[in-house]
Amino acid sequence: MAVLSSLLCSSARLFSQPRLRFWELTVCKRTTWLSLPVQRCYTSDTSESSVDHLSAGLERYKHLQKYFNRRLKATYHRFSSIPDHSLVCGLHHVYFIEGDGIYRMDKRQSELDPEQVLNLAQVSEEKDKTGCDNEDRKRRCQGWTVQRIRLSPQEKHLAATLKTNHREELRCVIVRLGSSPPLDSPNVIFTLDKVFSFEWATDNILFYTTLEDLRCSRVFCLNLTSCGSRISSVYQETHPDVFVEVSLSRDRQILSINCSSRTSSEVLLIDTTSSNLEPFLVQPRQPDLLYHVEHWRRWLIILANTGPGQEYQVVRAPLSEPSMASWVPLLAPGTGTAIKDMDVVGDHCVLVARTPASELALIVVPLTHPEEAYTVQLPSWACAIQTKKPDLADQRSVFKFLISSPVHLPVSFCLHPEDGLLLSDTKERSSPENQGNYTTTRLEACSQDGTLVPVTLFHTVPVEGLRQAPLLVHVYGAYGRDLNMEFCPEKRLLLEQGWALAYCHIRGGGELGLSWQRQARVEGKHRGVEDLKACLHHLFSSGVSSPALTALTACSAGAVPVGVLCNEHPHMMQAVILQAPFLDVLGTMEDPSLPLTLEDREEWGDPAGNPKHRLTISSYCPLHNITPQCYPSMLLTACSDDARVPLSGVLKYAEKLKKAIYTHFTMKPKSECEPAPNIVLNVQSGANHLGPEDFEMMLEEEALKLSFLYMELGLDPRQPLRRRRKR
Repeated sequence: MAVLSSLLCSSARLFSQPRLRFWELTVCKRTTWLSLPVQRCYTSDTSESSVDHLSAGLERYKHLQKYFNRRLKATYHRFSSIPDHSLVCGLHHVYFIEGDGIYRMDKRQSELDPEQVLNLAQVSEEKDKTGCDNEDRKRRCQGWTVQRIRLSPQEKHLAATLKTNHREELRCVIVRLGSSPPLDSPNVIFTLDKVFSFEWATDNILFYTTLEDLRCSRVFCLNLTSCGSRISSVYQETHPDVFVEVSLSRDRQILSINCSSRTSSEVLLIDTTSSNLEPFLVQPRQPDLLYHVEHWRRWLIILANTGPGQEYQVVRAPLSEPSMASWVPLLAPGTGTAIKDMDVVGDHCVLVARTPASELALIVVPLTHPEEAYTVQLPSWACAIQTKKPDLADQRSVFKFLISSPVHLPVSFCLHPEDGLLLSDTKERSSPENQGNYTTTRLEACSQDGTLVPVTLFHTVPVEGLRQAPLLVHVYGAYGRDLNMEFCPEKRLLLEQGWALAYCHIRGGGELGLSWQRQARVEGKHRGVEDLKACLHHLFSSGVSSPALTALTACSAGAVPVGVLCNEHPHMMQAVILQAPFLDVLGTMEDPSLPLTLEDREEWGDPAGNPKHRLTISSYCPLHNITPQCYPSMLLTACSDDARVPLSGVLKYAEKLKKAIYTHFTMKPKSECEPAPNIVLNVQSGANHLGPEDFEMMLEEEALKLSFLYMELGLDPRQPLRRRRKR
């Protein structure tokens, strides 16, 4: 399992989305959606019918938007057959998702047509439990998408979570499966609302957590007995800043209840091989201790931040005595190497790590002889890795994964840890679509305090030839999360059009380990801004683009360093695109009625109860530091019912920014006036913090962003690198 996901699952204001999957659903390609991380809750009183008047300044981009919509459709079509991990393999069947539900094929009789296991129309027709009227119920039940699938050990039942655009909570449906084709009748035997995570312990017992006001604090057990069904409470977390998730060990023998805050964790285990499914504690919570657990031959393999500098290392403890007193170190990575993930594969522990050169690598630790650990190098262009959760019929001793970058298509690999053999699909690796003429350059920018900040640059011509190239800079820098660097067709299109793409791995993110995050939390937030400023200076001084040809893009919490930089150094960029931007840090963190404010205090501070924190936040908060000056043009995209970032903060920011720009230009003589920037507000209905799930809506939104970039930078999309005449 991807063990670090549970330590980060509650992080607020994230943005990570496998965008190519929109096209896959549209062309009925077999795919599985990832579950969405839980974020801050805010309910706007803006109704769907009143959203349109909130958007402003969109008309001038419509013509070019249509052009890019066509280009994007063609681009997605080119990449519609890339490898993924969407198929779910049972003991006898292969399960996949089509636009109208879940299907399966019998591996023993491949000539048979696929049979439908779950029809999403059935879910829509079920009695709605929210008390809505018929029209509202119909609207809310349209557009279900499958998020996650789990098969019971002997393939007796299937559980799947579903989501719509209009609701934050997921719905879990339980389907009874026939033992042999044809499936007598697709049978939804149970429906659970507000389910976040779920795992089968046995063929008839499902453990799951529920999401209430964007907090997961309770674990339940659903027992499907021959006489019916029974739900019982298993665990309830009392700390308001702790998020609870259930997960299953790779060998399916141990179910974990992971209880994590931003800075500490506690894990309870359930032995699924025992008749007694009562949870027992591994190690009681203590300040600043983060750990996660895997299972190997009645031993626990634990990833804990007990290494040098409070970084992650691998330790071992007997299942019978799991507490910290029994932890024995197996491997601590070298200086500058950060562990990003852990799996136990056969008799080996496989670690995903980022090296001091900021490249991805695998560290393999033989659990019988940990002193013989070795490193597996991955291609230098690899920026993202997606590991495959083993299916019921998978070999347990093989580690399967995909690697990609924003401009390199995913390539599938298999690692055999026993002998270090790394195999890949050579056809995928050698295809012109994947290789192309794309260069990945890794740079380091020196921040104000002397810290070296990694920058990943993608380009098609040598760096010395990039002075006239438009530059799109990506940044995040919060919650210990890495920048999303999975393959993205929109980024590939820009690169093919002659753009350079820069990814700034500023402090606050997790690229260089836990200390990288700790340096830019609470009172250290200014460090992330200084890092971003240093990255831009370094790019420009290295001959990459210029401020007049530079745009910044960020999502959610990544809007904070961008917003601060716009207030302090607006001349460093020409345009900014912000998706679901978190811009009112002070107002949000002062409001205790928001469900996740307590949890977020470990990241941003407590301005209501700590005067020093208030002073710090007040000094950088993007909304509260707007001043009359010429800002870069901005495209602000938000959803009316975004449950993570308050829409009110985005609206206040846009209004205050427009007033400041107006004041600036009315104070200056006409002879000194530079072109006025455009502040564009795009408010969509719905609750999707991560953007629309509908493919056509997503294309419209992405086409708008590209249109905005080209018009604000004065570029002609039909003639790459040639600028339009200034407006």
